[in-house]
Amino acid sequence: MTLLLAAALSGCGDAGAGAPADASAGADVDPASPCAASFGDALPAGFARVDGTILAVVPPGHPTCAMPNGSHVVLQVSVAGAAYRMVVNIASTGAIPEVRFAEVPAALPAPAFSEGFHSGVALDYPTTLGLHANQAPFAPRPATQLVSDLTALLPLGAHVSVYGSGSGGASNHLIHRNGAMTDGAIVLGPDTASPRFLVFHFPDQSF
Repeated sequence: MTLLLAAALSGCGDAGAGAPADASAGADVDPASPCAASFGDALPAGFARVDGTILAVVPPGHPTCAMPNGSHVVLQVSVAGAAYRMVVNIASTGAIPEVRFAEVPAALPAPAFSEGFHSGVALDYPTTLGLHANQAPFAPRPATQLVSDLTALLPLGAHVSVYGSGSGGASNHLIHRNGAMTDGAIVLGPDTASPRFLVFHFPDQSF
């Protein structure tokens, strides 16, 4: 399985994490404009869930945000006043490049949403969410469409939970199907009665 694993991405022209943007901001607001120039370093190593507030959504190759990346979207999340990078694959390097993407309603597994970093959690697409590879609601998304979809789905200033993995520091990666109860996902409305999971898998994965 050849994957475009999460490469570093990130911040922007504004100094520091900045104040959370208004979730009601108009559609004409550039979702990358509040991106941070510096990042926190408190992410735990390994698989974890990050609970915070959406600071910015940085598309691949953004011309002004710091540490741009040509093949990933970076969801910047504010936690305790610092910005962290959630790096999301938008394509596979295999014969079929389109990532399979779905948005599904599901309860947030314990613990409840609480700003910060939660280690010792688990997420598995088949057992937690009842999802299977190459079956509905998963559908292929060309990279440009996936970038557009994610940008539209991630409102600035909203609470979010992100399951991912990293070596500790500023960035989490592997926000897609990994197996071993370490599947990555973005959860919208994690502190509401109706959370929605954004989930991703590559075309050569089966589960």
